[in-house]
Amino acid sequence: MKFTGKNVLITGSSKGIGASIARFLAGFGLKVWINYRSKPELADSLKNEIEQKGGSAAVINFDASDEGAFEAGLRAIIEADGGLSYLVNNAGITNDKLALRMKMEDFSAVINANLNSAFLGCREALKIMSKARFGAVVNIASIVGEMGNAGQSNYSASKGAMIAMSKSFAKEGASRNIRFNCVTPGFIKSDMTEALSAEIKEAYLANIPLKRFSEPEEVAAAVAFLLSDYASYITGETLKINGGLYM
Repeated sequence: MKFTGKNVLITGSSKGIGASIARFLAGFGLKVWINYRSKPELADSLKNEIEQKGGSAAVINFDASDEGAFEAGLRAIIEADGGLSYLVNNAGITNDKLALRMKMEDFSAVINANLNSAFLGCREALKIMSKARFGAVVNIASIVGEMGNAGQSNYSASKGAMIAMSKSFAKEGASRNIRFNCVTPGFIKSDMTEALSAEIKEAYLANIPLKRFSEPEEVAAAVAFLLSDYASYITGETLKINGGLYM
């Protein structure tokens, strides 16, 4: 991979897919800003892991759905590094319930954590990156934002809207050489999928043409590609990472 920029902020990156993205991007020489909301020990452990492998990392604490906190976090990054080259909007939550049982606060909480945080990141990145006339943003959406899923009307709405929003930001950022794209992961190998029974796993895998769950590193590689100079003519796109489950 080839990167013109020097640093990247990944929201919600102390664990899971975000942590995998941080490890992967640090391997290409980017300084990785590890954002977390709680559990600083996970963020610090990831930072130490990256540095022990020769990479560069820093930890920053803020709630990505809090406008003032997000803005203050970006000011701290700019003060330290002089700017921001790349952003990955990864922070998010789930709160699954059938729609008939879902309260408005259940719906709104997921929209706020997933969609509003991504909007704040995209908006502030556009302001910062416009000064350098360079930058790239990848939003971590989901397969359910494309195909829907029972019990996830709130999560599906947040991720589907994220895809549409990214296209609008892509149109606004293009004249400033700032690109906005999405990835939509399907089933990712994780502690949650490992805890599933063999019967449930087989039922899921039966619908996936590649007959396996994705490794987190496969999502990280797709994110890295969209941020990199190799994707310099790609903006407003959604890259599916689902093994053929939804085409």
